[in-house]
Amino acid sequence: MVMAVPEINFSELSNKPADSVRKLHESANQTLLVHRRGGEEDLVLTTVSRAEEVREVVSTITALFVALMQHHAEVRGLVTDVMPKAFPWVRFLPREDMQAFVVELVETLEAAGSLGTPTPVVRLIAEWRHTAEVYADPRLLDVLRRDGGDLGEVSAPVVADS
Repeated sequence: MVMAVPEINFSELSNKPADSVRKLHESANQTLLVHRRGGEEDLVLTTVSRAEEVREVVSTITALFVALMQHHAEVRGLVTDVMPKAFPWVRFLPREDMQAFVVELVETLEAAGSLGTPTPVVRLIAEWRHTAEVYADPRLLDVLRRDGGDLGEVSAPVVADS
């Protein structure tokens, strides 16, 4: 069961900060979703203690997963077998590529955890998803598998004046 996150507008945060902080502390998960206008990305406001709890949980789960993957070959095989449940698109990857994804994911989780940033993990997953998209499209896969010479330097795109 996912708890609803209370929501406020950015103007409410700036015009009534005390009320906004009260709503934050009254929320069950110590989190507020702050909506912004003009196509700006919304914000998540939380307490330091809540952010530290989330970081600790993610760090612990990552460390446990990495340790299991590094020390038990049967776990690596099991993870490869169940990977389509977490990432359905891996079904389009050849088995050896799926295994390579698992290994690279574990290594990246460990390295990103040491830096305290999820960005490398998110990027890796996106890159492998794009690889699966290529395998899922027979025409695109055929184009990329064709032998072809280097077609030379690609010029920078022209930016139209607005």
